[in-house]
Amino acid sequence: MAASCARTVGSLLGKCGTCASNINMIKSRLSRQVNPDFICSSSALHRKNLAAAGPEKFTVEFIQKQVEEFNIGKRHLANMMGEDPENFAQEDIDRSIAYLFPSGLFEKRARPLMKHPEEIFPRQRAVQWGEDGRPFHFLFYTGKQSYYSLMHEIYAKIQSLERQQDRLRAKGLLASDTKPLSLGSSRWIIKEELEGIVMETVTDHDYQRFLQLMERLAGLPQAGAEGGWVLRFRQQLEAQASRQAVAALQADAQGRAFSTAEGRRKTSNSSVVLRDGGSGRATVNGSELLSYFPVFQDREQVMFPLQFAGVLGRLDVEAEVSGGGRSSQAGAVRLAISRALLGFLSEREVENMRQAGLLTPDPRVRERDKPGQEGARRKFTWKKR
Repeated sequence: MAASCARTVGSLLGKCGTCASNINMIKSRLSRQVNPDFICSSSALHRKNLAAAGPEKFTVEFIQKQVEEFNIGKRHLANMMGEDPENFAQEDIDRSIAYLFPSGLFEKRARPLMKHPEEIFPRQRAVQWGEDGRPFHFLFYTGKQSYYSLMHEIYAKIQSLERQQDRLRAKGLLASDTKPLSLGSSRWIIKEELEGIVMETVTDHDYQRFLQLMERLAGLPQAGAEGGWVLRFRQQLEAQASRQAVAALQADAQGRAFSTAEGRRKTSNSSVVLRDGGSGRATVNGSELLSYFPVFQDREQVMFPLQFAGVLGRLDVEAEVSGGGRSSQAGAVRLAISRALLGFLSEREVENMRQAGLLTPDPRVRERDKPGQEGARRKFTWKKR
């Protein structure tokens, strides 16, 4: 077999006149340096070995190089903006990119972007099998070994806590007033966040099973021993609500507490004053709400924040609005009222308003007309003749 391989190499090189004199030298080198069994071995074995190494798109060295380039680019960008490179945060980078590369593109993915490589490049899973092709984990062939490993770990913790509870009950040491784990104002991670942890695709059914086990674990009397582990799968809500700026209440000449705020939607701008201890009267530009907003839907939008917070009929509303149409003016007044309400509410109520979307500005604007067509989306009627 080795001789046939050598004859094949010689026949191929013999077709070239300039290389005919080197045939014997090449044959001798092949015979001395290369194992004949290796030359004629099948390529399937090499493909298997490459597969055992596992595909690795983003290596550690690649990520480190990207981080170094990002840090260099950040320093250059800070020098261009005349700011301190050491204190140049991601918010400053986004603001600088928006200033240097102004773009009217509506698609965010088409806009210039400069983020840390860890946010751009996805996390890579480690190789799940050895050089012999055997998987490391016994749940590898389930297709979701990380997810099922997590479920096994949760159930093992549940059984451990139940056994501990049974031992304390048998000794008469189990307190009857034991409270379950206090989760506070936090929520369970959503399905997408769970997929980021296990780095696997999680179905809705799998996510519901995960929530059931976690609720069972958190509801046990002795769950406080695993409190730190359980909180890894919950997201705190206070940190999100604390970023919402809440202005302190002021007092007028009559001693009534009031709060002011501004709101905007499309081209409408509004400023609102909420006064405590009133009768629920609402005026817009000096007119009654019913006469200024004759459409019921607009009036409902304006008064919805007061109804949601449960202070309808307690606060007086004095609004000034300009620009835009009635619908956009109603949205601007609604946002201003929601912001002015923060001074009268507790932190939990503020978080409820944020989750309801009352504190989020409406980013929608009128799309510009396009050249060569009748409007933003409308096309001219095409006629063949």
